[in-house]
Amino acid sequence: MNDSGLAVRALVRRFGIDDLSKLVIVQDELDLPTGKLQVKLGGGLAGHNGLRSIREHLHSTDFARIRIGIGKPPGGKERGADHVLRRPGKREKSELEVVVEEAADALECILEDGVEAAMTRYNRK
Repeated sequence: MNDSGLAVRALVRRFGIDDLSKLVIVQDELDLPTGKLQVKLGGGLAGHNGLRSIREHLHSTDFARIRIGIGKPPGGKERGADHVLRRPGKREKSELEVVVEEAADALECILEDGVEAAMTRYNRK
């Protein structure tokens, strides 16, 4: 995942995407509580290595994002990568299953009504 920019760049070229706002990246997000969803267009990377790779290969951050919260490592004892890669507990798994469904709905909203509409609809919850 840390080198996802390689695959994204190849797909952008293959499908001739010249407007990166039409590209949607679904990502995990430590800065959002588990189960929270946020739609975003462009912006910073917040230390996300996958996003950094995409920026390096596309030379831009002007793509849309569906951010799925996974929460911060508890007590600061776990490192971020360990937290991201660990198997979620029962409660977290249930929350993640719901937010993945919501992310699919957010993607449909982006495709049908645009990023701004999806941001208005999903970012206030």
